[in-house]
Amino acid sequence: MKFFQKNKMLMAVMTLALGASLIAGCGGKKEEAKGTDVQGTVTASGSTALLPLLKPAQEEFQKKYAKATVTIAGGGSFTGQNQVATGAVNIGNSDVALQDTLKDKGLVETKLVGIPFVFIANTDVSVDNLTKEQYVDIMTGKITNWKDVGGKDQKITLVHRAKSSGSRATIAEVVLNNAAFTDNAVIQDSNGAVRSAIASTPGAIGYVDAAYVDQSIKGLAYNGVKYSVENVVNGTYPVYTFGRMFTKGEPTGAVKAFMDYATSPEFQDSFAEKNGFVPITKMKK
Repeated sequence: MKFFQKNKMLMAVMTLALGASLIAGCGGKKEEAKGTDVQGTVTASGSTALLPLLKPAQEEFQKKYAKATVTIAGGGSFTGQNQVATGAVNIGNSDVALQDTLKDKGLVETKLVGIPFVFIANTDVSVDNLTKEQYVDIMTGKITNWKDVGGKDQKITLVHRAKSSGSRATIAEVVLNNAAFTDNAVIQDSNGAVRSAIASTPGAIGYVDAAYVDQSIKGLAYNGVKYSVENVVNGTYPVYTFGRMFTKGEPTGAVKAFMDYATSPEFQDSFAEKNGFVPITKMKK
């Protein structure tokens, strides 16, 4: 009798264990399948400064979620804000705060990353550093020759962005204190175009976000401080802004999934710094 009771108890324990393992197995499969639930199309436009970060975000996100399609376009920060406000895109990428004229449109801001900007010059320019005042004088047209800031006798050609650019707005606010740029300048429609024009124009100077600095141009120091992630974080390098993603209302579905991924430690720790940005987790908001 005791033998049969023991057997019954053993069978009961085995049944419970099997049931638990099946539940756990089902739970595991459910979590695994969760990744396939994200599907749909995400459209975004705006800041060209953010493209070096958002392009890998697009690629990595689509690897994770094969049923999702993400389209990223440039056009400038204000263009991105205007297009998301009208419903032309799901996300408006911007490196400036929301325009006053759009504050009643129900747009929601999500901070994405820190965007540092670097002043760059043609490689034939002998100057390596300028003070804030010297940058202001060059950008406003007061200084037009490199000899006036310690360089050789050479004309300064200013190359920068159009009025729709968030990069231009950031430099105007952070460096120029909203003084007016000189009209005597070469205007380009993207960070990449600014870099190319400066690389091919002797005596040229301008600004790009740090992701666009390469060997084709010379990066200049600001008040004696060179750009680095550490110098942005410790407050010694002040030429930066936040990259932002605007949506019309709270994001949902594939749009929310993409934004969550782009701001996640998983993505930011792997891609932000190596692409010239400061991870949002390191920025003082």
